[in-house]
Amino acid sequence: VQLQASGGGLVQAGGSLRLSCAASGRTARNNAVGWFRQAPGKEREFVATISWSGSSTDYANSLKGRFTISRDNAKNTVYLQMNSLRPEDTAVYYCAARRSPGYASVSFYYDYWGQGTKVTVSS
Repeated sequence: VQLQASGGGLVQAGGSLRLSCAASGRTARNNAVGWFRQAPGKEREFVATISWSGSSTDYANSLKGRFTISRDNAKNTVYLQMNSLRPEDTAVYYCAARRSPGYASVSFYYDYWGQGTKVTVSS
């Protein structure tokens, strides 16, 4: 499975961005997907995750209410809608997939990783 993250860019504080994670290759039919981010000088942290069916999601507590994860399995794509962006949201955002339908908030449980897309939020 290959993952391609896109949609990052420069946005002013308070603005919105939608990231996309497109899967290709030998796509399995039961991949849960997660988003993680890594800011300069910081460790990678969990952002959001969604089950294969899309019926279950989970978010980092600090991001609930501002970020929304969704998926379109017909397009093999997972989205991360980010609203009310803050300078502290600046990071490289990575999508990852599991060989399992159930979501997970820990990076250890993910088997495939995309290359990341950079998000910069200016104040």
